[in-house]
Amino acid sequence: LVPCSDGAGVVEAVGAGVTRFAVGDRVMPNFAQGWLAGRETREKMKTTLGGPLDGTLRELGVFSEEGLVAIPEHLTDEEAATLPCAAVTAWNALAGKGSVRAGDTVVTLGTGGVSIFVLQLARLFGARVIVTSSSNEKLARAKELGAWHGINYLERPEWADGVLEVTGGAGADHVVELGGAGTLGQSLKAVRPGGEISIIGVLAGAVTELNLTSVLMRGLRLQGVLVGSREHFEDMNRALGHHRLRPVLDRTFDFTDAPAAFRHLAGGRHFGKVVVCVS
Repeated sequence: LVPCSDGAGVVEAVGAGVTRFAVGDRVMPNFAQGWLAGRETREKMKTTLGGPLDGTLRELGVFSEEGLVAIPEHLTDEEAATLPCAAVTAWNALAGKGSVRAGDTVVTLGTGGVSIFVLQLARLFGARVIVTSSSNEKLARAKELGAWHGINYLERPEWADGVLEVTGGAGADHVVELGGAGTLGQSLKAVRPGGEISIIGVLAGAVTELNLTSVLMRGLRLQGVLVGSREHFEDMNRALGHHRLRPVLDRTFDFTDAPAAFRHLAGGRHFGKVVVCVS
């Protein structure tokens, strides 16, 4: 299996009948090649790159024209390569399945690829963003990007209390939940009645006991978000182009150093996205 799901490249050749793209166009693949629009289905979710389909860590690949989207003109290839999974996931959590509005409070966990995109995109919608991290240095960098407040969860394991404090006891409107079992309890405490939690990761465990009474009595909405459709991708790209928003790159690695890129990512020291330059 060829790993990786994100990528960006140039069209080298097209088959007969292709109309969406021409040779020389800069493109990115959609994560789920068969999910063009509408709701997820079992069939659509069997077309994801990096498993079960071969991924993007390669010099050449063959794709359906329907599974590709154009790169916003203001982005470099390295910046564009970060978008298909993390950025589209953040967009779907906020503006697809999610319903973030101006003035809302959004909590995002950590400072990896998805979380930084949540910070950047939520600010486009006029929301204020609370970021959690184990590093005060990373929290300072998040504030430079526009975070409203930061909470060090090592210094304050009950970080939901910090969310309630800065929101005057109201709680957050949206929590983008990356931790899973290890953090869901705090996310449930941090969100307001009627609020929503988008579950997009299980970095701190995949199995937990859930007190359904809290969900029921407070009218909460929990939703799983597995990236998004081509329609989500293209909607997001229009917003990126309009606002000239650029992804945050942590480090780039040469193609032959791809194993080092995986080790760097696994070490959790990154801020934003890690990129492998294939050529």
